[in-house]
Amino acid sequence: MRVMAQMGMVMNLDKCIGCHTCSVTCKQAWTNRTGVEYVWFNNVETRPGQGYPRRYEDQEKWKGGWKLDRKGRLRLRAGGRLHKLSTIFSNPNLPDIEDYYEPWTYDYDNLISAPAGDDFPVARPKSLITGKNMKIEWSANWDDDLGGAPDHGPKDPLLKNLTDKVKFEFEQAFMFYLPRICEHCLNPSCVASCPSGAMYKREEDGIVLVDQDQCRGWRMCVTGCPYKKVYFNHKTGKAEKCTMCYPRLEAGQPTVCSETCVGRLRYLGLFLYDADKVADAATVENEHDLMAAQKDLLLDPNDPDVIAAAQRDGIPRDWIEAAQRSPVYQLACVYNIALPLHPEYRTMPMVWYIPPLSPVVDALVETGHDGEDIGNLFGAIEAMRIPVEYLAELFTAGDVEPVNQVLRKLAAMRSFMRNINLGQEPDPSIAHAVGMEPEQIESMFRLLSIAKYEDRYVIPTAHHETVAAFEDELPGCSVDWSAQPGESAVGESAPIPVTIESFQLTKKRMEADKYSEIEGPK
Repeated sequence: MRVMAQMGMVMNLDKCIGCHTCSVTCKQAWTNRTGVEYVWFNNVETRPGQGYPRRYEDQEKWKGGWKLDRKGRLRLRAGGRLHKLSTIFSNPNLPDIEDYYEPWTYDYDNLISAPAGDDFPVARPKSLITGKNMKIEWSANWDDDLGGAPDHGPKDPLLKNLTDKVKFEFEQAFMFYLPRICEHCLNPSCVASCPSGAMYKREEDGIVLVDQDQCRGWRMCVTGCPYKKVYFNHKTGKAEKCTMCYPRLEAGQPTVCSETCVGRLRYLGLFLYDADKVADAATVENEHDLMAAQKDLLLDPNDPDVIAAAQRDGIPRDWIEAAQRSPVYQLACVYNIALPLHPEYRTMPMVWYIPPLSPVVDALVETGHDGEDIGNLFGAIEAMRIPVEYLAELFTAGDVEPVNQVLRKLAAMRSFMRNINLGQEPDPSIAHAVGMEPEQIESMFRLLSIAKYEDRYVIPTAHHETVAAFEDELPGCSVDWSAQPGESAVGESAPIPVTIESFQLTKKRMEADKYSEIEGPK
């Protein structure tokens, strides 16, 4: 057993209202520079829909993720080293700018400087890439709220596995929002695809990053990522991706998308996992067994043997305690209501989702039934196969039963807690019907519904002794350096490295009314 720590995230999709606040704040924090105008590290998709970039889940076309060869070994869908060498200067499996969208602005100067006349001046859309006039045809959330569903809805790659009857009824059944960031996988195919070794997975917390100095712009990582969460900066010639806001995590603060989420649907915490079993879990033959294999990797942080092994492998004591209080471990492994996104890609994604129950409830209410009654809910889940099948295509490689079990637990929690809120005696049989105890139902409700800030985000701070060893080697963040393609950010003009703040200092700085109230490091 080789114990390692992984920072993970869980999103409760029932609480997402599709406001895109997380996308906008992430954009302002990370991708508000030239060259990445089209880039959204965080985006919110309406399902059913094509996603961003369009039809990114069609791996027959994009060749992302892993597959098993005839001998049961893991192989990249896009091919091995020899194939990459043959296509290194012309990668055919890359999304075009049309698959994302051509970013634009408007000729506002024309509105200001136009001479007086009888006609009204207009602000024509102009491309941020070419500077020429353009016609707006697509964007990151073009099909938001099922906009244009008759034309765009059937193009959802997941609907190809469902029948025509299901497609027709699905459009009338429900929709939901799916926020997406980089999955920071345990078995990242983007890292394996990079010819220059610029993509790497941090040993201390599992966050996948890009070394901007090492990147040569081959874009094999874009092809290798099945979620298409690696982007190419056309100004610097470098790859960029979601960093999980690691400077904030190191200070004990949540990611920007989590901090600003209106629905409070995100949870952050640590997983402990057995690194020696990742390859075996990713090579499970049956795709329906991949999720269970991934959960078997995740270790119980309260197990004395795991604690001893973690200390032996250099994991600090406070990180072990953080893993014991981790909300993501509780949701994924204790309550078993969080599911990974597309486990069939075999990347072992570490951003998990709680599937939405609301479509089932809405369908009951529309037919005049009580949407909170446990009998009605259980019956609706069993009868309403359409959303369950679609959710299974998203989270369980098409296996309906795990999704069914999660929805039944959420339905039981809803019905059990209603009795309590109405002043009635709680019914233990509701909890027992889903294999839980009443106390577990109540604790799960508190975590999902009324959890406080410190309960949703359990983030251990970085250790100074770990970080200090690297400070002399790192000249700064190359993303902040306006270099041309092929140029290095290392030099006299490079940013000066700064020491990582402690959480207490950061909190004090944010809450201070005067600069004199802030005590800097001695």
